[in-house]
Amino acid sequence: MAPDIKGQVMGVLKSIETGDAGPVAWIDPDRYTQHNLAVGDGLAGFGAVLQALPEGSAKVDTRRVFADGNHVFAHTDYNFFGPKIGFDIFRFKDGRIVEHWDNLQETPADPNPSGHTMIDGPTDASDLASTETNKALVRSFLDDILVNGRLDKLAGYFDGDNYAQHNPQIGDGLSGLGAALEAMAAQGITMKYDTIHTVLGEGNFVLAVSEGHLGGVHSSFYDLFRIENGRIAEHWDTIEAIPPSTEWKNENGKFGFPA
Repeated sequence: MAPDIKGQVMGVLKSIETGDAGPVAWIDPDRYTQHNLAVGDGLAGFGAVLQALPEGSAKVDTRRVFADGNHVFAHTDYNFFGPKIGFDIFRFKDGRIVEHWDNLQETPADPNPSGHTMIDGPTDASDLASTETNKALVRSFLDDILVNGRLDKLAGYFDGDNYAQHNPQIGDGLSGLGAALEAMAAQGITMKYDTIHTVLGEGNFVLAVSEGHLGGVHSSFYDLFRIENGRIAEHWDTIEAIPPSTEWKNENGKFGFPA
């Protein structure tokens, strides 16, 4: 029987809260590569972070978990060293976890202009036969709109103004997106995606990992989309500044996804 890799990921993440050492056995200690730049490489780096947490302080509530081949990606409401929303990606090989990426953003105190939080909304994948089609749609959207700025194509990716938005600064619909972009422009804030590093999906949920700049700051963008009838229906994201390499605690880089 194939291992339950989604269940294993949820167990590893929950162990941050519970202190249960059992799930660590699902990590390959000889091949574990860490891409969180604030954490040392390997199991030793993971263990050092856990030891630094004040006892009983961590909370982990994984709301969504999906699998794409040997990758599992999860969307979690965290509280460790303060409240955060995070996406985690784990790569499995020979039934064990060998690599980890993540992107964390501080949880805002208030909902966004449409009353959504960064984590609420639908959680279960459907339309599994359309996974590759939906991944291609998201990659095309990112390339057209966020990398190359072909805004004349924007409306074609949405069903009118029917679009639920979970970014803490942006309201629902294309109208909400337009208002937010106008407000950013008025403040001289630019957002540019330079590179799409990977696109993962399960059914109608697709996660894209990109690199670019927000307000001139080198940043990592994780965008989760829900697709409905061939159009983008919902969006969650986290944005994290990438520190200079002199501050990294490992040399693996923020990205480095397998080709």
